Amino acid sequence: MARARLNSGNASEKELPKAKINKQSLQNVSRLLSYLKPYKGKFIAGLLFLFISSLVALVFPAILGALIDAAQGNYKYKFLPPTLNAIAITGFFLLAGQAVVSFFRVVWFVQVAEKSLADIRRDTYFKLVTLPMNFFANRRVGELNSRISADLSQIQDTLTTTFAEVIRQLVLMVGGITLLVVVSIKLTLAVLAVLPVLIAFAVIFGRFIRKLSRQAQDKLAESNTIVEETLQGIANVKAFVNEAFEAGRYDRNLRDVVSIAVKGAKFRGIFASFIVFCMFGTFVGVIWYGSVLVSRGEMHTGDLTTFIMYSIFVGAAMGSFPDLYANIQKAIGASERVLEILAEQGEPISIRESDNVIKQRIQGNLTFNHVDFHYPSRPEIEVLKDVTLNARAGQKVAIVGPSGSGKSTMAALVLQFYHPQSGTMLFDGQPADSYALTDIRNQVAIVPQDVLLFGGSIRENIAYGKRSATEEEIMQAARRANAHQFISGFPEGYDTIVGERGVKLSGGQRQRIAIARALLKNPSILILDEATSSLDSESERLVQEALEELMKGRTSIIIAHRLSTIREADKIVVLEKGRIIESGTHDELIGREEGLYRYLSQLQFDTSAQT
Repeated sequence: MARARLNSGNASEKELPKAKINKQSLQNVSRLLSYLKPYKGKFIAGLLFLFISSLVALVFPAILGALIDAAQGNYKYKFLPPTLNAIAITGFFLLAGQAVVSFFRVVWFVQVAEKSLADIRRDTYFKLVTLPMNFFANRRVGELNSRISADLSQIQDTLTTTFAEVIRQLVLMVGGITLLVVVSIKLTLAVLAVLPVLIAFAVIFGRFIRKLSRQAQDKLAESNTIVEETLQGIANVKAFVNEAFEAGRYDRNLRDVVSIAVKGAKFRGIFASFIVFCMFGTFVGVIWYGSVLVSRGEMHTGDLTTFIMYSIFVGAAMGSFPDLYANIQKAIGASERVLEILAEQGEPISIRESDNVIKQRIQGNLTFNHVDFHYPSRPEIEVLKDVTLNARAGQKVAIVGPSGSGKSTMAALVLQFYHPQSGTMLFDGQPADSYALTDIRNQVAIVPQDVLLFGGSIRENIAYGKRSATEEEIMQAARRANAHQFISGFPEGYDTIVGERGVKLSGGQRQRIAIARALLKNPSILILDEATSSLDSESERLVQEALEELMKGRTSIIIAHRLSTIREADKIVVLEKGRIIESGTHDELIGREEGLYRYLSQLQFDTSAQT
């Protein structure tokens, strides 16, 4: 299953989705093209210069033919000067002009595309980080990352290259066919009789070759997955002595890749040979027929040269359209995937940090009032059922119960990651929806069991709780969290890089940095989600001391697995299958002979005694 997921992730980057070009897809593209509006001046100028440079390119075959005719004393074109040298100088001036025009066209197109794509990336990323948690529960990170990287890169390529190339090739094809007719209607009919057959064959054969290429890409992605899985689980591979098995699996996959690639190479060789034969056969035929016309005096040698050049232009333009069309299909498919994200309903959070200041203070009173909740992705499973809980400001309230009873879900509701289907969440007696979402989250902090640190320095991770914190505030928070001593022991101190997800630090060190981050935030409500359950005794002691400092003077919701850590809680709530079945102090609950809390406490005591 893991292999299938990884394979699909690799395939999504290798083979982007293609969409049919219809009215709906064009409307979708037009929504993304609205990002070009701020740069429409340069975009229109770039289009104009593109059109000019394409028209100038159509003049060169005429100049080349005129030079050959001028060498024989024939001056057919009235728009060119009547001397050989003057025609050549005109050609060089046109070439220089086209070079200047092409330079500005390329620069302007790239500027417009890069700036508009940066705007799309910014809006897409901000939309992603402001989407509700349920959105991420139903999607893989690799898929979302692909939309930001592969999909937007495809759109970028289309705006910077494909779009301009389509216009250029259209101008060359239409202009080239028109000028072919002007030069010689007889030769034009002969060429046009052959080209459609070649193009049809190229399109049909090209689809078959692309299918083989896709199969080879899928197999190669599968082989890359084998490497990734093996290296990620290298300890298991070695522990079970399966090096030879993995090497054989990889070898068999590579042989499949080679087999498909060789098969594709054979067909590509046949295709290339046929196209070369037909194309050169067509040109030989055109030259032969043109030579007959020249010998009869029906056209000049320069006209024949001009005609051959225009034929090359038209043939190259026609041959490029299948690939250009495929790229446009990919861009439309990519734009639809990006627009899906932009169309999602995000949380009401401003893109400016200055807008996220606290406007409505919370003292710390927290109430669950007959709350029922199920996750939107699993409506058939009721996680919380008629939960009523009141925590006064400054109280320590512990929530205990078996795994899957709904403890962490209650923490997610406090943070407003989700909203109950019925019942209400109250802060200081006011419904949660009467507060700005940023006001609630700015005044609630969580210290989870599995602490996620960002890959920067220790200082940056602590300051994540308060972006404007001074150096002294950061160090003070670290001291209160029992973290300053071990941080100072590192050669780089607070500038120590913690590595991806904090892998360079121990579990206890990560926990204390998370506590320092929460202390710096100075929340009104604190959530401790099994913050010491995976630590050794020494680390647990240091972290517990830091937690005691953190809980002073604020409402604390303690989700606990080790019941020994919550004996001093003001209130203990026992959850079972989403319902509150017991509530009271430790002494009250331990005195209930048939109570679940007493049973869990005795079970942990017996287990610890045996160990």
